[in-house]
Amino acid sequence: MDHAADAHRTDLMTITRFVLNEQSKHPESRGDFTILLSHIVLGCKFVCTAVNKAGLAKLIGLAGETNVQGEEQKKLDVLSNEVFVKALVSSGRTSILVSEEDEEATFVEASKRGRYCVVFDPLDGSSNIDCGVSIGTIFGIYMLKDTNDPKLEEVLQPGKNMLAAGYCMYGSSCTLVLSTGSGVNGFTLDPSLGEFILTHPDIKIPKKGKIYSVNEGNAKNWDEPTSKYVEKCKFPKDGSSPKSLRYIGSMVADVHRTLLYGGIFLYPGDKKSPNGKLRVLYEVFPMSFLMEQAGGQAFTGKERALDLIPTKIHQRSPIFLGSYDDVEEIKALYAAAAEKTA
Repeated sequence: MDHAADAHRTDLMTITRFVLNEQSKHPESRGDFTILLSHIVLGCKFVCTAVNKAGLAKLIGLAGETNVQGEEQKKLDVLSNEVFVKALVSSGRTSILVSEEDEEATFVEASKRGRYCVVFDPLDGSSNIDCGVSIGTIFGIYMLKDTNDPKLEEVLQPGKNMLAAGYCMYGSSCTLVLSTGSGVNGFTLDPSLGEFILTHPDIKIPKKGKIYSVNEGNAKNWDEPTSKYVEKCKFPKDGSSPKSLRYIGSMVADVHRTLLYGGIFLYPGDKKSPNGKLRVLYEVFPMSFLMEQAGGQAFTGKERALDLIPTKIHQRSPIFLGSYDDVEEIKALYAAAAEKTA
């Protein structure tokens, strides 16, 4: 189908229409959530454009240098952070923001406050940008009890209390994957329309997968259950085929592939980093939320990931997420190890 014909189609489900449809199922809602989400979508579109131009900016000597107005060109992760902070504050629907880029949480001024707090990683995997690997934005949304006096404790809640979570991947196409608590849907940005269109309705992760995804460079520091599991992936004893290893090293891209094709993504703790590398609030929780909503599981090595109660905004945790049966296997290995030490 050519683009001219495509542009005149009105049966395309845009993300705005999708969210409005979801909202209509909740007559008590005031449309605040829809407004907040539209600001997040706007931020994603902006960052997508900036990411696509990044290579060019470098080529013509812009990145990291001073432009005509005497302003220094900002690094993409810093720029992305500013874009999302501004978009979220200007929505008038947020009270607290927690960003991977900012050491402290941002408390929105009283006149612009709303009922939500948003946790986000504005540009996850940004160290990969120069080699053209997919990177992305990850976000999660909580509802606040008291907007008059928002407190940091409101953000330090278990992931199961999130209202919504999602990520936007900037790759060969710009894809936004979202769950508002009733399944997972994927939208792709149509540049000719400037709209996200529903392309992956009701994503369900296969019950068992053929792929495992982990940084094997850390293998010498792994604990026993992780080592055993990866060994099992490569040399299955039950006559089944070995699993394929796929590891991009950009969480959004690795999780996206796991969600669509099945399998397991592992970022275990090890001797060097006992708590793993990934941050609970804006990496582990949103991705675990999406996995569960798609019929998969997420486990920390000790408990269901979404039951974890964080005590600090930048806290880290090991994570194993993906197909239900694959995560079941690693849970069994951890349970066996715990019994041995008990």
